[in-house]
Amino acid sequence: MGAVHEVTVFAPATVANLGLGFDILGLAIEGPGDTVVARSADEPGVRMASITGDGGALSSAADKNTAGIAAIETLKRAGIETGVELELRKAMPIGSGLGSSSASAAAAAMAVNELMGSPLRKAELVEPCMEAEAAVSGRHADNVAPALLGGLILIRSIRPLDVIRLPVPEGLTVVVVTPDYEVLTREARAVLPASVSLEQLVRNTANVAALVSACYTGDIGVIARCITDEVVTPARAKLIPGCMEVIDSALGAGALGSSISGSGPSVFALCHSPRSAREVAGSMSRAFARAGLASREIVSPADCPGARRL
Repeated sequence: MGAVHEVTVFAPATVANLGLGFDILGLAIEGPGDTVVARSADEPGVRMASITGDGGALSSAADKNTAGIAAIETLKRAGIETGVELELRKAMPIGSGLGSSSASAAAAAMAVNELMGSPLRKAELVEPCMEAEAAVSGRHADNVAPALLGGLILIRSIRPLDVIRLPVPEGLTVVVVTPDYEVLTREARAVLPASVSLEQLVRNTANVAALVSACYTGDIGVIARCITDEVVTPARAKLIPGCMEVIDSALGAGALGSSISGSGPSVFALCHSPRSAREVAGSMSRAFARAGLASREIVSPADCPGARRL
């Protein structure tokens, strides 16, 4: 086979935190995502050849764009100096709480790695993507890891990086409802409390442990008891019109649990089946409508693939 001169990769949207797991839990979802085309170029370095679907919001400078930074860091980690140009196709809203910047980074990192003949394992691409995220929203992996690896991911540590893929109970389905409203990640982080009480720490730790147990046992009833958060969600809910009403509507329609996706404004719900999820999605959308916001619904399996070559 001859040398590859162009690679196209898609990376999916993600739901981070799952309410109780701030900065340590995330899962990939089916549907929206970003696509990056990486091509060999004569001029050394990484260049953004084009960006579409962003409404002009993103920088075309490679060192100021998460796709470009992830590409630069991937080449650096692989020890390769060459020329690459990127074409970024955005297909998800920026500031939606669905890991938009992470999808761009994941798609770019994998595309460049494959263009170079895959010198790095897929898991080794998480850190270049974290460097990209650090430039726009802080150094964390709860979006980039599932965007790359797929499934439900637990981030045990980022220094050193240690990520664990958790099993997903059969039939578990996620609903994500995204209102026509924007919450910037830096604003969502700014409202977080500087400290939590010992009692809150104990309860949150117990809930994370219960969720991990439920993943391995497939006990849906335990999931219904542990998707709760009294620290991050209440603080961020104030930034999203109708947020608590949307969460309450999800639970009232039969969701196992519901909270804010990432930094918001999207709200997610976990459901025991696709049929239940469709009913929950409708209830959540109507709650946003009562708050004066139009919204879009996604119903997805809770166990989905990560970045993949097209």
